[in-house]
Amino acid sequence: MSTFKLTKSAQKARDPGIQVNDLVLVRLPNGEIKSVKITKNSTVSLGKYGSFHSDELVGQPYGLTYEIDGKKKLTQLPPRTLDEVEDTEATNELINDGTFVQPLTVDEIQTLKRSGAHASDIIKMQIEQHANYFLKTEYSKDKYKKRKEAKYSKVFTTIEPTLFNVSEYWFAKDQNRLRDLRIDSLSQVLNLAGIRPGGRYLAVDDASGLLVSGILERMGGEGTLITICSIDSPPAYPVLAQMNFPSPITDVMKTLNWATAEEDYTPIMPPTEYPDDDAKSERHKHRLNKRKAISDLLSKTRDDLFSGEFDALVIVSEHEPYSIIERLSPYLAGSSSVVVHSPYPQIVVDLQARLRQHPEYLSPSVTEAWLRRYQVLPGRTHPMMAMSGSGGFIMHTIKIYDDPNAQYALMQRRAKHKKQKTEEEVSSTSEVPSTSAPATNASTPNPQSSNIEAKS
Repeated sequence: MSTFKLTKSAQKARDPGIQVNDLVLVRLPNGEIKSVKITKNSTVSLGKYGSFHSDELVGQPYGLTYEIDGKKKLTQLPPRTLDEVEDTEATNELINDGTFVQPLTVDEIQTLKRSGAHASDIIKMQIEQHANYFLKTEYSKDKYKKRKEAKYSKVFTTIEPTLFNVSEYWFAKDQNRLRDLRIDSLSQVLNLAGIRPGGRYLAVDDASGLLVSGILERMGGEGTLITICSIDSPPAYPVLAQMNFPSPITDVMKTLNWATAEEDYTPIMPPTEYPDDDAKSERHKHRLNKRKAISDLLSKTRDDLFSGEFDALVIVSEHEPYSIIERLSPYLAGSSSVVVHSPYPQIVVDLQARLRQHPEYLSPSVTEAWLRRYQVLPGRTHPMMAMSGSGGFIMHTIKIYDDPNAQYALMQRRAKHKKQKTEEEVSSTSEVPSTSAPATNASTPNPQSSNIEAKS
């Protein structure tokens, strides 16, 4: 059987790799993740781990590990395999760590580094001169090597800008900026909203663009996404910039603010046409064309919003969610989803109570995202000691069309059922069985019973 292989041009079209002006995440030896921008003919600095020429990463695929040499050149390292650690009966109870156990001083290590000694040689010398290294368990030896590699190695690994990796980076950097929207919470929000290619969605994103990034990734460049913000210009969305999306993915997104989202609002735009005498230079013509393009885009986006029939409304906002739903609900289609995420439980609980009073919202429910991470290593698999406390709370409901005729029929049915139930209760209490004996007073003695007792 013949195997099909992609040509180099087809592989490049499918996975272009790192490109100029991309924001690239790199994992440093100490486990930290740093974001760097790849520009042409520039130098990228990684602090104490060294610097390198950014052109060497252009066109390279993600996920590779590189080592920085003294001339700012990169050397690609082979992937590191996961070695099995043999368990032994050794313990760490007899180890007394101190300055005397490591004869290699700091000055000697600095001298080795200045002489150009490789990090592996320095680590090997430290292990050989360590007084109590042979007493350590295999697990402790492995941890010791990793600590020294994180201190002396000048290596880094590029990370693919997937939604998971970008979300993990920003959540560890500043989870308050994301409003506690963790990656597992985001996945639940996207699933409850039913995000898919070709759909029409409304979003209110105050989570630095994490919500918008997840929606755009699932849409895949097909459909319509309108975001509502509180500022005049389109928001920056720093998380979206980290995803390095091509223009076909982001072209489906349009932005309005709360003022331009009003149907009775008249946008105040500068004039897009001047008399021929005033528009003499090419600069004036370019400015007029740019104003006209902005005006046309705004009008088209407003018409698209007012046409309605959107499939879902997703809200991750610092503002009160009920007012947002009340404002944008008329533009939702039947059986559309409304999903709200908040870092505070009281916000979504109050919203659930208010939506229950409206028959057009079906079964508003509140859930809490819960996540527990595990370290998975040979012989050392256990839950992580430090984890995030909460990923926020999610409220989900389905919006339907409010039909007055259906409501009237429902009220009639309920009134009829209530009337029948009342009549049955009245009839059951008024009926008295004809064969039953008359009730006797408990305090009056029964003559038959007294005769029976006397005879006995």
